[in-house]
Amino acid sequence: MSFIKTTEQSSPYEHLEKMSVHELLTNINREDQTVPHAVAKAIPQIEMLVTEIVSKMKLGGRLFYIGAGTSGRLGIVDASECPPTFGVPFDLVNGIIAGGDKAIRRAVENAEDNATQAWLDLQEHQINSTDVVIGIAASGTTPYVIGGLEQCNEQGISTGCITCNVGSPLGQTAQFPIEVVVGPEFVTGSSRMKAGTAQKLVLNMISTATMIQLGKVKGNKMVDMQLSNNKLVDRGVKMIMGEIPVSYDVASELLHKFGSVRKAVEGYTLES
Repeated sequence: MSFIKTTEQSSPYEHLEKMSVHELLTNINREDQTVPHAVAKAIPQIEMLVTEIVSKMKLGGRLFYIGAGTSGRLGIVDASECPPTFGVPFDLVNGIIAGGDKAIRRAVENAEDNATQAWLDLQEHQINSTDVVIGIAASGTTPYVIGGLEQCNEQGISTGCITCNVGSPLGQTAQFPIEVVVGPEFVTGSSRMKAGTAQKLVLNMISTATMIQLGKVKGNKMVDMQLSNNKLVDRGVKMIMGEIPVSYDVASELLHKFGSVRKAVEGYTLES
């Protein structure tokens, strides 16, 4: 099958500069509405990768995202939100971007073209065969990401990817490819738009489903979340009240004593 980079094909909309603000917003929104349908078609691929991640994490493994530009930043966002949301260690889910942390805010010239750097970046984390590495690249052609996955494959490390083109070099390299085909962008080639939205949706699905499978959610509540601000403390108190028959003040005392919703409920049950 020949590789067609649909993310780079011309937008179906012409003369954008002549559109009114209302027309621009309406047409962008119309395109955005196609993204969840494209993601839905990839659920079987996503399921296979999540199953692999869960099995490796149960063996003590970790998850790494590698990417460049928008894709790298999206991986970092997802990784950084796992500890406060699910109470997991900060090194369980990791985001690595081509060019290093300075590339989070400002593009680093030619960083994505270095096919050997990703493996060097991963080695700084003592990457091993219990870990899983997911390469993120809308185009599916980023050398930094492909090179990283190639080295992981050689070292017996499980690899996945999130791309928005079918049959890309990245998709052919990953053991567990996820291909979400969103088509041409509203602004030709601007893959931070529909492709970026698709990647974000898939990342949400991967990390959330993995954490639920690992027991980090009870019912539908984030019982292991970090209590890092007043809003989350209040939410935690109310979650405790929903689980055991205590007042707000008692629930607050329990939360302060045990440090998490899960431990507060379990501690109260043991003491009762």
